[in-house]
Amino acid sequence: MSYSGSGGDLKGYLAKPKGFSGELPGVIVIHENRGLNSYIQDVVRRAALAGYVALAPDFLSPVGGTPENEDQAREMISALNSQQTLSNLRATLAFLQNRPDTTSKVGCVGFCWGGGMTNQLAVSAPDLGAAIAFYGFPPSLEAVPNIKSPLLLHYAGLDERINQEIPAYETALRTAGKDYIICMYSNVNHAFHNDTNVARYDANAAGLSWERTMAFLDYYLKA
Repeated sequence: MSYSGSGGDLKGYLAKPKGFSGELPGVIVIHENRGLNSYIQDVVRRAALAGYVALAPDFLSPVGGTPENEDQAREMISALNSQQTLSNLRATLAFLQNRPDTTSKVGCVGFCWGGGMTNQLAVSAPDLGAAIAFYGFPPSLEAVPNIKSPLLLHYAGLDERINQEIPAYETALRTAGKDYIICMYSNVNHAFHNDTNVARYDANAAGLSWERTMAFLDYYLKA
């Protein structure tokens, strides 16, 4: 499918429960630095089966879309304009909020690069219903007071690069009085949720983190 971004059309993968009528909460699923691939599409379908209208944008749409080659995708994502990408993410939020089959409650789940983008959306979108970041880089600490949505932050115990940022992020969240939960999964690597990444996937951590994610979304978006 395609929809209007901030500077042109964006492609995306959308799923919702089969045969439902009425309105459901929405969930944005933000891909890793490998782009919109089969793993992220499967996550979208899982969210739809749990009772959400779920949408994964392809943030490489402005440069032709996600390529088959993952190394090429990583290079393309690293070259994206961060502010333009964030503008496209906010446009995605507005698109989901304004669909006739969704309520005004929309959350966001992001993985790796997408976890960092989820944190960026949390500081820039006061109407975001919930934010869940898997091993995502934190936002600017000065921007933390702008966060309005509740946060669920999943981290991998062996992910030294990301984890060194956690203490300062948590201090900023606590100081600003934000609603947040940090979950640390011991002895697992960055990308532990990705069941197509044989070297890093951990079934126990993936299952528990997803259970917590859906409970968090249900609490904040379905109440």
